[in-house]
Amino acid sequence: MATDGKTIFLVEDNRGDIRLIQEALKTTGAQHQVVVARDGVEAMTYLRSLSQTPQAVPPDLILLDLNLPKKDGREVLAEIKADPALMHIPVIVLTTSQNEEDIAHSYDLHVNCYIAKSRNLKDLFKIVRGIEEFWLETATLPSIGP
Repeated sequence: MATDGKTIFLVEDNRGDIRLIQEALKTTGAQHQVVVARDGVEAMTYLRSLSQTPQAVPPDLILLDLNLPKKDGREVLAEIKADPALMHIPVIVLTTSQNEEDIAHSYDLHVNCYIAKSRNLKDLFKIVRGIEEFWLETATLPSIGP
């Protein structure tokens, strides 16, 4: 199954993590478009602007950090899953938090998957490749574009 042309919306405030995730995605060979928001307000502004633009195509996948400035990832997740125009976009929490409350709360908010980031470069690349392989190659996702 081809994965070219998929859009990943990366909501992450750490420049180093953004760069590493983008590099890990490049190693898969698929031609993904990665759109980045560096805080929760920017993320929701971007996502809400999609419904205002008739030809705009929502992302195929959202990678969401929990610990964001301005509006944290928990609030962003709650807003995405409460919005009928956005709720079907798969959201993967990709964060450093391994706190049981964060994990449980994310699933209460209907996150599709919760993954703790590794600080080990090799492991982080493996995680990102696994996300790409499962969510963009293997899983059947809803058609949410125009």
